[in-house]
Amino acid sequence: MVLGIDVGGSTTKIVGLASKENCIGMMQVEAKDQLTSAFGAFGKFTAEHSLKMKDIRQIVLTGVGASYLQGMYDIPTKRVDEFLAIGLGGLRMAGLDSAIIVSVGTGTALVRAQGEEITHLGGSGVGGGTLQKLAARFVGASSFDSIIALAAKGDLSAVDLQLGDISREKIGNLPPDTTVSNFGNLKDNATSADIVRGIINMIFESVGMMAVFATLGDCISDVVLIGSLSVIDQAQDVLDMLSRMYPIRFHLPKDAIYATAVGAALSEF
Repeated sequence: MVLGIDVGGSTTKIVGLASKENCIGMMQVEAKDQLTSAFGAFGKFTAEHSLKMKDIRQIVLTGVGASYLQGMYDIPTKRVDEFLAIGLGGLRMAGLDSAIIVSVGTGTALVRAQGEEITHLGGSGVGGGTLQKLAARFVGASSFDSIIALAAKGDLSAVDLQLGDISREKIGNLPPDTTVSNFGNLKDNATSADIVRGIINMIFESVGMMAVFATLGDCISDVVLIGSLSVIDQAQDVLDMLSRMYPIRFHLPKDAIYATAVGAALSEF
């Protein structure tokens, strides 16, 4: 058994692989700090799957919080590069041999993955941290669940300036609802739901266009979205719009939030 553990700032994702093809479970645990979430995830996972220490031959750590852990009990423990884990995990979750993997966590990282050849392309500070702090500051919504619930009721036309607002004619292949300026049409009566929807739209349009630029001049036209924000429904809306405008296939795999932990465990096989 190999455990892949992706340690974030306060959230840890853990995955157990009995073999390269056999995943026994996935789990996410939140706590106030990295050590508490990591050891909490380990304890909860081993208890729920009735694992003993001798059943685990290797723990593979990755993520920004992995630097806080020197080891876990007496089990062989190592760290792997987060970009390697993102690439391997993104390909596995999407069932692809090559793709641009976009990991949207606190910020955003882009990785080009082709087989076992993984290259970090760059990234952005726009991501989940952006969403949480702006939502808390401007609408008083601090929990992820409350943010998502608000966004479902939001209206982008009360926030964003769209092409149809300023032009009667079609420009190139751009549909009338193309965003010309994020928050460029913010109305005085815009609701909290409208604002949160606008923040989410701004994040995914920025992330999606980074992915589009990453594919230009490349033979790869598949883009896989993973990470904590991949579960947001509005992500699919934005990516569907971009895929109609550009020759790109976007993928939002099931359980994409666990992709980096999966990639960490896969690196051991």
